[in-house]
Amino acid sequence: MLCLGLDPSLTNYGWAIHDTEAPVGTLTRCVARGRFQTPSKMEFIDRFVHQRDALSALFEKHKIDKVGIEFPVFDEFRSETMYGLFLFSCEALKKAKVDVVFWTPLQAKAHARETIVRPQGWPMDKPDMVEAATADCAARMNHNEADAYLVGRLAARFWLYYDNHLDDADLTKTERQYFSKVHTFVRGKRAGKTVRSGMIFRENDRFFPWSTSQEESTNGSKE
Repeated sequence: MLCLGLDPSLTNYGWAIHDTEAPVGTLTRCVARGRFQTPSKMEFIDRFVHQRDALSALFEKHKIDKVGIEFPVFDEFRSETMYGLFLFSCEALKKAKVDVVFWTPLQAKAHARETIVRPQGWPMDKPDMVEAATADCAARMNHNEADAYLVGRLAARFWLYYDNHLDDADLTKTERQYFSKVHTFVRGKRAGKTVRSGMIFRENDRFFPWSTSQEESTNGSKE
């Protein structure tokens, strides 16, 4: 499976294609990577359109099976701008009819932390993310590309789980928490209530099977 990872940015929009069939630590594991770039002097709307169109062109060039994209976190610097770019990106993804899952930056970092064995709570700065990406695919890359690659790798693991190619026993601790977490309260006013917060339970909220029509879409075979 070829899974495209996206790290949206108006200046350096990172992208990378992860091949799940290639051995870990080999260059073939990252099929292609790069950045869509726009200068700050370009009119704001043209920057959004350029990045969206560049993403659409990527689908015409590569046979991409699935996608993972970094979801903007609010209250961070220029979050409104990032959310606008995220929406433009989603428009291109839906038009391409490709399945997509959204990951926050912290989720991508936590998953990457497992690759290079950093302590729990380690901040995972840019050099750490580059190291994690390089450890997985042996490719030298910019930090924007590294973030995109790691988002794509995490997304690929989710889609393999969604399609029943992976079971809970195959997942890492972080993946189990993100993909299939179910918690039943045993104390207090919420005792007995079960909360299904794993990604597999959030279809049409945090992941979208756009390769099929709304009528054909399922609610996730793991529910």
